[in-house]
Amino acid sequence: QKPVTATLGDGSALVAALLFAFSLPPLCPWWVTASGMVFAIGLVKHAYGGLGYNLFNPAMAGYVLVLVSFPDLMTGWPAPDIGDLDYQRPGIGATLQYCLTGQFPDALTLDAIARATTLDSVRAGLGAMRTMDEIRMNPVFGDFGGAGWEWVNNFVAMGGGALLLLGIIRWHIPAGVLGGLLGMASFVWLLDPEISPSPAFHLFSGGAMLGAFFIATDPVSSPTTARGRLIHGAGIGMLTYIIRTWGSYADGIAFAVLLMNMTVPLIERWTRPRIYGRSA
Repeated sequence: QKPVTATLGDGSALVAALLFAFSLPPLCPWWVTASGMVFAIGLVKHAYGGLGYNLFNPAMAGYVLVLVSFPDLMTGWPAPDIGDLDYQRPGIGATLQYCLTGQFPDALTLDAIARATTLDSVRAGLGAMRTMDEIRMNPVFGDFGGAGWEWVNNFVAMGGGALLLLGIIRWHIPAGVLGGLLGMASFVWLLDPEISPSPAFHLFSGGAMLGAFFIATDPVSSPTTARGRLIHGAGIGMLTYIIRTWGSYADGIAFAVLLMNMTVPLIERWTRPRIYGRSA
């Protein structure tokens, strides 16, 4: 048995909690957060032996659990603060009341506050046989991504660059994720740009940068070899595009990470250095 104090003090649970929190909508009741973290830390992480032994990324496993279990409660994304959108803005008191009780004051409803994300808007628009030029007339779109989301992804990418400069992460997985997503998006976009979002839109919408720099780079659930990291990252990027385009969920980062986590033992076997010769 491992001492509890060492487990609590290694900081890995805090990192998982922060990544999980960044993935949740701001308007999210407390029991959704608690359910996801109990599953992530109690089952996904410690049931496999704790730090260094978990097969799956705990934060993304918890996120997928609450996304599947509480689909309606996971839509609490407020509209961006731009002048062309008319929506009700909850105050601090109303927000706290909703997070603690799951209910707004009588004058507010979640439908009146929350708005579809840009990825959801694109999915709905293409489903209605609209072109990308028509879809982009929606004020939730910015210059090359979602209004607000593109800057969030820019700042996350800056944070990822800092991690690279400090040597905390290696470049292989972020390059693989962004390269795989960019490659798939560019190929389909060049075939028919009228009904395909641009590569820049895919890179700067949703959780692309967060997934590339902060989630997919989890050292425990990713390969150890350089070639394996590139393959792992590229798989995440391509699966993200596939799920965004043809799957049931608008942003496929979490599902892509978990699916590629399952392939890590096989990738390690394929990419481990060959040993020529052996001792007698």
